[in-house]
Amino acid sequence: MGTRLVRYLAQCGAASRRGAADLVRQGLVRVNGQVTTNVACQVQPGDQVICDGKPLAAPSETRVVLLYKPAGAVCSLRDPHNPRTVLDCLPPEMGAGLKPVGRLDKQTTGLLLLTDDGDLAFRLTHPRYKIPKTYRATVDGEVSDEAVSRLSEGVLLEDGPTAPADIRRVRYDAGHGQTVLELRIHEGRNRQVRRMCEAVGCGVRRLARTEYGPLDLGRLKPGEYRVLTPTEVRRLRSAAGLSS
Repeated sequence: MGTRLVRYLAQCGAASRRGAADLVRQGLVRVNGQVTTNVACQVQPGDQVICDGKPLAAPSETRVVLLYKPAGAVCSLRDPHNPRTVLDCLPPEMGAGLKPVGRLDKQTTGLLLLTDDGDLAFRLTHPRYKIPKTYRATVDGEVSDEAVSRLSEGVLLEDGPTAPADIRRVRYDAGHGQTVLELRIHEGRNRQVRRMCEAVGCGVRRLARTEYGPLDLGRLKPGEYRVLTPTEVRRLRSAAGLSS
């Protein structure tokens, strides 16, 4: 069964459906080497599609979008108290059926995955599967060796002790009285990194997630996104212990 070309372009992340239609009408899309200006054109499995000179990878059965979550957006499908959600960062056609994998709090930025695969989302967030997540935290003051050691060994929070973590001091900025830490954890409790830092006396000024399993932000900027390629989806599923 074929897929309407503008929908195919939107699913691949080339543009919104309306933007995809404009690209087609402008003659910027080739299907199997032939320019088409027909927005009703059907793409068949195995067809080669080139948009504005760039070959597009066919959308995989499992859809995964990597978003650089901006500050102020909430990880909910809808929230009457916070009108801006992470789905607002995506074209409506692309966001349909996708749900955030885990959560980043409202002011935390960085790598957020959205998918329509519930099993994959479960495994990526459950601590049993130990999917590593890396954060960069800017905290108050100069962080002592003792504080780094406590974070590395695990700290006691109100909901129990955290698992050991990999901690690295990136730099200390004496002029601004702040330290940049890199923390790598495999748990995903509510506001965990902020609470871990606060437990050792380090208030968090800024927090961003930079890596999730085998993925990183690359060159994305806040609010930007990209659709994972089939190869990346397979790597992600493999990291979660799922077959391709």
